[in-house]
Amino acid sequence: MTGMKPSLLRSASSLRRSAFVLIILLISATPGTRATPGTRADPARDGSHDFDFGVGTWKTHIRRLLHPLTGSNDWTTLDGTVVTRKIWKGRAQLEEIEADGPNGHFEGLNLFLYNPQAHQWSLTWSSSSDGILGIPTIGEFKNGRAEIFDQETLNGKTILARGIWSEIKAKTHRFEQAYSDDGGKTWETNFIAEKTLENPEPIILSSAVMTSATTPTAATTAGTATGAAAAGLRDGQHDFDFDFGTWNMHIRRLRHPLTDSSSWFEMNGTTTVSKVWGGKANIAEVEADGTDGSGRPGAPSAPSAHLELLALRLYNPQAHQWSISFATSNVGTLSVPCIGEFHNGIGEFIDQEPYGDRTILVHFNFQSLTADKAHSEQAFSNDGGKTWETNWINEYTRVSH
Repeated sequence: MTGMKPSLLRSASSLRRSAFVLIILLISATPGTRATPGTRADPARDGSHDFDFGVGTWKTHIRRLLHPLTGSNDWTTLDGTVVTRKIWKGRAQLEEIEADGPNGHFEGLNLFLYNPQAHQWSLTWSSSSDGILGIPTIGEFKNGRAEIFDQETLNGKTILARGIWSEIKAKTHRFEQAYSDDGGKTWETNFIAEKTLENPEPIILSSAVMTSATTPTAATTAGTATGAAAAGLRDGQHDFDFDFGTWNMHIRRLRHPLTDSSSWFEMNGTTTVSKVWGGKANIAEVEADGTDGSGRPGAPSAPSAHLELLALRLYNPQAHQWSISFATSNVGTLSVPCIGEFHNGIGEFIDQEPYGDRTILVHFNFQSLTADKAHSEQAFSNDGGKTWETNWINEYTRVSH
């Protein structure tokens, strides 16, 4: 079960990126067979199946440079498993990684989002050690390989980061990451993963408790921490366990929030929530139909219109908080995450976003009423939280676990 966000009530151009679990969100795609990625960068080419080759269970051998851009040649190795599966009726893929090496156990998720308007991919990473979404890397396939780029900070200096998928065959492929501190004139490779197909079907990983974590990003490569341990706080990694399964949902939406409108419309649909990392993360897939709407992206614009969205929830074990990010099937980006936690069985989450010409606060709450009933709401505030207007109400009835 999930709510909505103002970023999903605005034009697609105002949606902001944030994400990275290898969820490969193949927006506006139809499930397909394993395929070799396209070989042209033609902007008209549909690249939504470019990463289909990665579906399945893979053995991975990883080499990682411990101190990039320092002149060091000190490498470490890890061996593990990568599992990639399609979700959201084939419009998304979730990649989970587990590996072990001299520095301990390593778990990560990757979220790949395809933007059907730009014909590009955005890839975002999260480690189970912090549950924080990394900087999206953006790129595309050309001549049978993918190149993606982003800008990061390493040792206090702004650098470029590049990821490449290459040597793609039916049962093997290669990924490598490199950094540049001279604007892309030269690159130093610091992360190499060689993958070999073990099973064309994705398996369920053990999601063992981590003893330490390494994440292929500039911040963690430099050994910097993204948060401080929240000593003495309640462990909330199972807060959403009540939500796993399939639910029927009834939606009531305020047609024009923050305009003193009292005109509501209704939708009915289903929500399916799947466990990731043993419950430390989860994916909610929503599909609903309405009979009247406002015409905004993600909302029904005519009778019998259709809505599909996905919510990614990640638990941060250091801050003891959850983040929730959203995407709709017509936009290849994730929204800004809302952050919060559960108290006395009620989850409350908040973020700040632009809405229209103003910046507002957004509030969500989730509550399990009984084993088979649940409730969630969204509200906006344009006065710094002094007053709130509820604009989205969801009622859930369980179908199955």
